[in-house]
Amino acid sequence: RMAAQCAPESIYNLLPRLEEKPVKPPRYISTFRPSVKCEVAKNKAQWKTMGPAKVAVPSPKNFLQKHSKEPKLPARKKEQDSKKLPALSVPRRTDHPVMGIQSKKNFINTNAVAAITGLPKKPQPIYVDRRQGDKYLLETSGLVPKYIKKPDYGVTPKYVTRRNEEMKRAQKEYEAGILEHLKKRAMKRLSDEERRSLLQGLKKNWEEVYREFQGLSVEIDTVPKKLYKEKLEAQMKQLEHDIEVIEKHKVIYIANE
Repeated sequence: RMAAQCAPESIYNLLPRLEEKPVKPPRYISTFRPSVKCEVAKNKAQWKTMGPAKVAVPSPKNFLQKHSKEPKLPARKKEQDSKKLPALSVPRRTDHPVMGIQSKKNFINTNAVAAITGLPKKPQPIYVDRRQGDKYLLETSGLVPKYIKKPDYGVTPKYVTRRNEEMKRAQKEYEAGILEHLKKRAMKRLSDEERRSLLQGLKKNWEEVYREFQGLSVEIDTVPKKLYKEKLEAQMKQLEHDIEVIEKHKVIYIANE
């Protein structure tokens, strides 16, 4: 146990050894250090992160008092003309009415002529909601057809007409651009008659293939019969796809041969 704790005896351990300190490499210094310092000193504002240089310190005499933050009314002005009385709407005791003014107009004849020549007043149209109910004005009830009798009722607004014309013009320009593009690419548009005849021919071919498919035997027990059945099914599927495409699109273009 003692030998295990002690270091093994050796002649090299008799002489004292000098401790070798590791040599540190030279410290790295960037070649751009002066320019970086210059940029930082130029762009950094004074007191940027520590607040302003000097802050006004409040005086201890200006402490917060009671009701100091409530709004204060302006000081009341003294009335200079306190002895002056306000203007009265009733005449004074010393005022005298204007006397001696007379009118030569005959009010009796004037009223009689106005009553004879005047038009009778038309009664205001009203409606009643029930037999012994209240009366209401008929004009504001919505029962009078006022809006349908307007001269511009049912007339298409000008902005709608203008927008429709712009849409038609844009559609024509778009179609003209497509035709020009297709002409450049040597494309030909099928007429309605050609499209109809093509559709009828595809349907006729589908009927012939379907008739052949119906004529197959019930039991497909050989490889040629199976291949023939798959061929007919593929032809019918392709013809159905072509018929659906032609019926869906009214305008069809084909490449010129």
